[in-house]
Amino acid sequence: MAHPVHITFLGGLGEIGRNCAALEVEGRIVMLDCGQLFPDDLPGVDAVLPDFTWLLERADRIEGCVVTHAHEDHIGGLPYLLKDLAAEGVSIPIYGAPFTLGMVRGKLKGEGVPIPELIELGDHAKLRIGPFDCEFLPVTHSTPSGLMTIFGTPQGRILHSSDFKLDPTPVDGRVTDLPRLRELAGSSGIRLLLADSTNAGIAGSSTSETTVGPVLRQVFEANEGRRIIVGAFSSHVHRIQQVVDAAAATGRTMVVMGPSMVRNVTLARELGLLRISDKMLAPDTELDDMDPARTCVVCTGSQGEPRAALKRMADGSHRFLKIGDRDTVVFSSHPIPGNEASISRLHNALARRGVHLVHSGQLGVHTTGHGKADELLELHNAADPELFIPVHGEYAHLVAHHDLALGRGMSPDRILRCTDGDSVSLTDDGLVPASRVSDEYVMVDESGRRVSEDLVEERRAMSGEGFVFIRVVVDGRKGRLIGEPVVESRGWVEPADRQDWHDQVASAVADSVRSAVDDGQRDPKELARMARRATGRLVSRRTGRRPALVPTVEVR
Repeated sequence: MAHPVHITFLGGLGEIGRNCAALEVEGRIVMLDCGQLFPDDLPGVDAVLPDFTWLLERADRIEGCVVTHAHEDHIGGLPYLLKDLAAEGVSIPIYGAPFTLGMVRGKLKGEGVPIPELIELGDHAKLRIGPFDCEFLPVTHSTPSGLMTIFGTPQGRILHSSDFKLDPTPVDGRVTDLPRLRELAGSSGIRLLLADSTNAGIAGSSTSETTVGPVLRQVFEANEGRRIIVGAFSSHVHRIQQVVDAAAATGRTMVVMGPSMVRNVTLARELGLLRISDKMLAPDTELDDMDPARTCVVCTGSQGEPRAALKRMADGSHRFLKIGDRDTVVFSSHPIPGNEASISRLHNALARRGVHLVHSGQLGVHTTGHGKADELLELHNAADPELFIPVHGEYAHLVAHHDLALGRGMSPDRILRCTDGDSVSLTDDGLVPASRVSDEYVMVDESGRRVSEDLVEERRAMSGEGFVFIRVVVDGRKGRLIGEPVVESRGWVEPADRQDWHDQVASAVADSVRSAVDDGQRDPKELARMARRATGRLVSRRTGRRPALVPTVEVR
C-alpha cells in the first residue's frame, strides 16, 4: 500500500478569504497559501486569520509554503504566521512567482517581519518540495503570474487550480495551460482535483479582460474636459495597464495614488509586467499644478476601504486632491461580498460632491477573474480527475461546484465537500474524512494583537445599543454602601431622559447590592455580578434595549 496523503483545510472553504491548506506525507508538510479574510461587521478588527495552532504544533515539519498568487486572501496571513513560527525558532521558505513574491516581500517588510528564503517559480517550473514532486502551470486571473500546482504524491497527482479563468485573449497573452492538463490526464492521470468554486453557480463563461480596455477608452473619450479618477485593485496590473493605455490614447498624464497602488505599480514596472513611460507619470504632490482635463488618477479604495484614497476624497480629507463637479470617478471593480453597504455609502458621498460616477452596473468597466460554470466544466474535462473536492468559496459556491461535477457524470462517492477545519486522507481506497482541526476565526487588530469574540461582542453592543456604566463603593467593615451608586451611559436613551433613567438604575443596583452586603457578601466580583443583573433586568423590562453593561464594585 502507498503512503496516504493527508490534506488539512484551515480556511477558505465556506468564505471568500483566509485560504490556507496543508498537504502532508509521512509527517512532512507543505502549505498551500496563507491568506486573510477582510472583516465584515467586526469593529476594531483589521484582519481575520486561520487558526494556526495545528501548524505551530508541527512547526519543525513544515517544508515550505506555496503561494499561488498575490491576492490578500492568499498571502495576507503570512506576516502573522511567520511571526508565530519565528517565536518557535522556525523559518520556512516561500515559493511563488516573482510578482507574488515581490508582493510578499513588501508586506513582510512593512510589518517588520524577517524575510525568509523566497524561491521564485517560473511557468512550467518543476521541483521537489519536501515529499512532493511539484509542477507549476500558468493560469489567468485578475493579478499577474497566477500558478496552478500539481503535487506528485504516493497517491498520484493532486491538482490545485488556484483562482483562475479561461481567458483566450488575456492582456499579457498568458493563458491557462489546459493542454498540459490534458497531457497529464492522458498519461498517468489526475487522482484528485481541488478547484476554485467562486463562480460555480453562474452559468456561461466570463468575458475576456481585454474587453474592458475599449470600454475604458469610451469612458475617457466621453469625459473629455473632465478629470478622471479610476478606483481599482492595486494588484490588478492588467486593469491598470488598460487604464494607462486609455489615458495615453486621450493625452492624459497619470497620477498613481495610494501606498499599495504605488508599491505594486513600481514592482510591476520593474518586472516588465506594466508598460508606462516615465514622462507620462506625475506625483500626487503636483496635482494642484496639473490641468484636470488632462489628468488621470488611478487609486485604491474601490471597495469602500475606510483609509483608502477614494474614501478620503469623498470626505474631503485627502491632502492633494479636492474633488467636485468636474470630476468623473470610475469604479473598475465589482463589490466583494460584504462590501456592498460601504461601497454604496462611498458612491453617495462622492455624488454629494457633484462627482459623475461610472461603475460596472452601468458599463463593462470590470470583468471577473474567476471562471464561471462553463469554464469550470472545461477544467474538469481537461483534468478528468478520479476524485474531486471543491475549494475556494462560500458554502453555496462549494455546493454549486459539487453539483456541476455530478452533472458532468462524476459518481457522488468520488466527490467530497469539505469545510474549514476538515482533514481528509487520500488513500488507496479514495478519500477518507479524518479528525477535524480548529476552524476558529482568529481576529487581530491593526497592531497584530488578537481580538477576542467577547471583545467584539462588547463593541457591537456599545455601537448598536450604547453602554451603561455603574460604580458602587462598599464599606466592607461596616457592611454598607458608601454613597449612592454612580451611573453613566451613552447611546442608550435620549439625553433628555438620561438622568431619570440613571436614578432608576442607581436605585435598583443599590437595593440589590445592599441586600447582598447585609447577608455578608463582600466579594467584589459577586457584587458586580448582582449589579449587572439588577441593571439588566431594569433596562430590558423598561426599554427592551440591551446596552453593554459595565459594573464595577470596590470594597474598602
